[in-house]
Parts: sequence; C-alpha cells; structure tokens
Amino acid sequence: QVQLVESGGGLVRAGESLRLSCTASGRTFRMYAMAWFRQPPGKERELVASIRWNIGATYYGDSVKGRFTISKNNAKNTMYLQMNNLKSDDTAVYYCAGQELGRDGYHHWGQGAQVTVSS
Repeated sequence: QVQLVESGGGLVRAGESLRLSCTASGRTFRMYAMAWFRQPPGKERELVASIRWNIGATYYGDSVKGRFTISKNNAKNTMYLQMNNLKSDDTAVYYCAGQELGRDGYHHWGQGAQVTVSS
C-alpha cells in the first residue's frame, strides 16, 4: 500500500502564492506517476497537474498553465505544487494522487488540503 499525506493549504489573497506538499510512504517503489487534483465547491474533481515519477515528464491543465509548477524530490518521496498568482477560481480542496506501475488510473489518494483564495 501507499500512503499520501498532504500539507501546505491555507487562506491567501488573490495574486499571492502557496506551495502544497505531498509525501508518500509505503510501497513507493511501485509509483509510476503522481498528480494533483482539485475539487471546487459544488463542482467535480479535476486534474490540475501530473508528473511521471521516474522521468519527470509533466502535464498541466489549461487553467493553471504558466501559474502552477509541479515538481518532486524522489529522495524525500515528496511531490510539490507551487501555485503562483492565485485566483479566486483556484479555491478548492486539493488532493494528491498516486498511480502504480501496471495499473490504470490513480488508486492512492491523500486526505485533501483546503486552498481558499480571497478576492
């Protein structure tokens, strides 16, 4: 099993920055990719960004391109999401997720971190 623990959420003003962290433990050697999802109030969960664990290839959703940066530190089994120039539309619960080698989709999830951006 893989356990994911997030940290770094909070309340910020529009235009400010915030960094989320997600630390993995357990069978991390099986990790293929990790990602950040978010669920705004009253809306469905959406993919924000993802990163391949070994090669570092990244993907960003259109709404965050140029503002958010996903990165990782393999030695610390930790993934980050640097969020700059935050907007009120970025308000959501942010979840980190993990995908294992040989499996489709994300099967491991963190507990969620609230990010609130005031305008």
